[in-house]
Amino acid sequence: MAQRDYYEVLGLNKNATDDEIKKAYKKLAKKYHPDLNPDDKNAEAKMKELNAAYDVLGDKEKRAQYDQFGHAGVGAGAGGGRPGGGFGGFDMGDIFGRASGGGFGFEDIFEDLFGGRSRARTKPQGPEKGADLRYDLQVSFEEAAFGKKMNIKVPRLENCEECGGSGAAKGTSPETCPDCKGTGTRQTTTRMPFGVVSATRPCERCHGKGTIIKNPCNHCHGNGKVRIEREIEVNVPQGVDNGTRLRIANGGQSGERGGPAGDLYIYINIKPHPIFTRDGTTVHCEVPISFVQAALGAKVEAPTIDGKIEVTIPEGTQSGTVFKIRGKGIPRFRGEGRGDELVKVKVLTPKNLSARQKKLLQDFESGGNDVENNPEKKSFLDKLKGLFTD
Repeated sequence: MAQRDYYEVLGLNKNATDDEIKKAYKKLAKKYHPDLNPDDKNAEAKMKELNAAYDVLGDKEKRAQYDQFGHAGVGAGAGGGRPGGGFGGFDMGDIFGRASGGGFGFEDIFEDLFGGRSRARTKPQGPEKGADLRYDLQVSFEEAAFGKKMNIKVPRLENCEECGGSGAAKGTSPETCPDCKGTGTRQTTTRMPFGVVSATRPCERCHGKGTIIKNPCNHCHGNGKVRIEREIEVNVPQGVDNGTRLRIANGGQSGERGGPAGDLYIYINIKPHPIFTRDGTTVHCEVPISFVQAALGAKVEAPTIDGKIEVTIPEGTQSGTVFKIRGKGIPRFRGEGRGDELVKVKVLTPKNLSARQKKLLQDFESGGNDVENNPEKKSFLDKLKGLFTD
C-alpha cells in the first residue's frame, strides 16, 4: 500500500514551521494515543503513522531529504520498515532521544503527554532566593497625607544561628541521600505499547532536597530555619493612598543555600477619619452653617488637615454649595505640590423655636415676595405650572 504524504498525515502544508509541526503532532498524539484508546486497532495504526511522519519532519536533515526525494529520500526506516525496531519499526533509542540535525525530539513531546521528563534531571543545588512576605499596615488619615517613619514587627523564617541553616547538629553536615544520589529526584518508568517512558519525581526519602540529616540541630530540629519576630523600620512616604504598595528589599523569608532573602511588601490601609474623606489628592469635608449665616453671609471656621482656616460665606448661600480651598489637600505621592480641599456647606434648619422667633419668621415670610427673592423656587413653580397646563 502506498504511503501517505507525511505533511498530509499531520494536516500541514510544506511551508509549516518547526513549531507548527510539533504542535500538530502533540495534538494528534493525544487524540490517538493507545493508552487513551484501548483495544482500538485503528488508533494504534494512526499512532504508528504519526510517529513515522514526525520522525522525519521533526528532524531538519530528514525533512530536507524528504522534501527533495520523498519517501525514497529517507529510507525504509522512516516508513516503519527499519529492522530491529520497536513500535512501528522504530529504534527505541531514536524515539526517546532528541532528533539529530538540530531539531526537536520525542523527548519534548512525551514531557507534555505524560507530565514528566524522559530523562532524569538533577535538582538545582545553587543559591535560591527566599519567599516574599506581605504586611498590611494601617495608618491614620494624617500619617497617610504627610508620611511617617514607624517600626513594625514581622514574623518570618530565618536561618538557624546554631547550625548556620544546614539543619545538622554542630560538628556534623547533611549527607548525600543514598536513594537519589543527591539529585533530589527519582526516576520512574512506564511501559507503553511502543516502548518505555521515563519520568522523574521528587525523592521520597529526602523530599527533593538531595541530602538527609542524621543528627539534626537541637535548636531548629533539623529544619535549618527558626521563626523570629523581627522589628523593621518602615518609612511611609507622604501622599500614600489605600492599596499603595511599599517594597522593603530583603525583608522577607531567608534564602536557601546562601541565597538572598525575599522582599517584604507593605500594603497601606487608611483608617476612616471622622471629618475628612479623600479622592486622590482632594480632601472633602462638610461644614454646617445657620440659616442666618447663609442668608446674611458670614465668616466661618473650616477644618483642614493643617488646622482651622476662615472661609467667607456670601449672603444668600444655598445648602450644598461647595467652596474650594486651594493647596490644602493631600501632598502628591512621590511628586510635588498638593491637592485642594472642597468644603461643602450644609444650612441647618432651626428647631424648638420660641413663640417670638416663630412670629418673626412668619412676619419675614409674609413681608416680602418669597418667589422673587428665591430664584430656585420661582424656577420650580414655573416648571410645575407648565406640567399641569395644556
